[in-house]
Amino acid sequence: MAKRKTKFMCNDCGYESPKWMGKCPGCGAWNTMVEEVEVVVKGPRRTFQHSQTVSAKATPITAIETQEEPRVATELNELNRVLGGGIVPGSLVLIGGDPGIGKSTLLLQVSALLANKGQRVLYMSGEESIRQTKLRAERLGVTSSELYIYSETNLELVNETIEQVEPKFVIIDSIQTVHHPEVTSAPGSVSQVRECTAELMRIAKTKNIAIFLVGHVTKEGQIAGPRLLEHMVDTVLYFEGERHHTYRILRSQKNRFGSTNEIAIFEMLQGGLKEVLNPSELFLQERSQGAAGSTVVASMEGTRPILVEIQSLVTPSSFNFPKRMASGIDQNRISLLMAVLEKRMGMLLQTQDAYIKVAGGVKLDEPAIDLAVLTSIVSSFKGTAVKATDCFIGEVGLTGEIRRVSRIEQRVIEAAKLGFKKAIIPASNIGGWDFPEGIRVVGADTIDDALKEAFPYEG
Repeated sequence: MAKRKTKFMCNDCGYESPKWMGKCPGCGAWNTMVEEVEVVVKGPRRTFQHSQTVSAKATPITAIETQEEPRVATELNELNRVLGGGIVPGSLVLIGGDPGIGKSTLLLQVSALLANKGQRVLYMSGEESIRQTKLRAERLGVTSSELYIYSETNLELVNETIEQVEPKFVIIDSIQTVHHPEVTSAPGSVSQVRECTAELMRIAKTKNIAIFLVGHVTKEGQIAGPRLLEHMVDTVLYFEGERHHTYRILRSQKNRFGSTNEIAIFEMLQGGLKEVLNPSELFLQERSQGAAGSTVVASMEGTRPILVEIQSLVTPSSFNFPKRMASGIDQNRISLLMAVLEKRMGMLLQTQDAYIKVAGGVKLDEPAIDLAVLTSIVSSFKGTAVKATDCFIGEVGLTGEIRRVSRIEQRVIEAAKLGFKKAIIPASNIGGWDFPEGIRVVGADTIDDALKEAFPYEG
C-alpha cells in the first residue's frame, strides 16, 4: 500500500509547506500550520463561467456593455442596506459570528420572508436535524411551503438536492460541517473548506442561485478556516453583539455589490430578530442626565449617522502604572488623547486610572469621535457634567488642534432631530452649508476652545 503524502498548510493564508514550521513564511503568524493529506484530483477541474460573460478573449473596456445588477429585496430594510440594496442572484455571501449570536435565526427569518414572496428556498443544516430546525422555525412563526429543510453534510448530495428542488436561494449552515467526498481530510480543514467553497461558488454562478454560507469564528473573532475563504466569496458579513445584550449589529466587511461600511442593527426578542430603524434614539434612551463623564458623539457608520453616548470614569490610581481600559474604542487612542491633555492643557492624568466605554455595545473606530472622548475624560476628571443637549464632533491632533471631519452636515442634522441644542465641531467645517433649525453650531480651532464651550463656567 502506497504511503499517503501529507503537507502542512497555514490556516490564515493557505501557505503550503512539505514540513511543519512554527511561523508561517507567508503571513508571519505563529502556530497556524496544520497537517493535511495531499489530494490528487483526477480529470479536468470544473470551472464556472459567469452568466454575463460574453467572450473569453480580451475585450477593450470601452466595448463592454454593463447593466445594473438585479436585486431581490427582503422585508428587512436593515439587511437590504448592508447588502447594498438587496440580494444579488448568483452571489455567494459569507456570514460569521460568535456561537449563539443569532446567525441561524437571522437566516431562517430571511428564508421565511423570501419564501412568503413565492421564492423557493433550500435551508441546508449540517448541525441540526430537520426536526430541530422545524422547532426553531415554529418559535419564529415560520410557515411556508416554499421553504425546504434538508440535513446533510455531503456536498455531492447537497448538489443533487439543489438539482431536484431548483431553489432560488440556498442557506448552508455551516460551511465548516460540509465535506467533499473526494477530499480525504476531515470536515472543517483547510482543504475541505477551500474545495467546498469553490464548488458552491461554481453552483451559484452557473445556476444563478444566491447562496448564504454560515462561518464559525475563532477565539480572535476571525472566520475559521483559510483566509482564502473571504477572498473567494462576494460578500462577507459579521454578526456582532454581546450575548448579555439584546442588540445585534450586522457589519459588512466586504461587498462586491455595495458599500463596505454599512451596518444593520437588530434587537433579539423571543419571537426572533427585530430591526431597529432609529438606532440613535435607542442608544441614548437610557442616558443619565447631569452625570459627569458622559458626552454624545455623532458617528458615521457607512452612510448613516448614529448618535452614541461616550462614558468615562477617571479616578485616582493606587498603582505605580495607572490603568487604561476601553470598551468599544481602541485603547491606544485613549492613551494618545490623555497624553494630549497632559501636554497641551496641563492636566495631571498620569496618576489617574481611566475607564472609557461606548454605551450600547457599539464599536467606534473613526477619528471624528476624538473630541467627544476627550471631553468625556475631562468631564469625569473635573467632576463637572456637560449639558445633556450638547454634541461633540471632531478629530484631535497631537498639537491640540481640532481637525476637519467628513459628512458634517448629516451628523448635525441627526443631532438636531433628536433635540440637541448645540454642536461643537471643527472650525474648518464651518461654512458652505446651512445649519438646521433649533441647534447652535459652534466651531473650535483647538481643544482649549472646545473645552471652554463645553464648560463655560469653569473660568
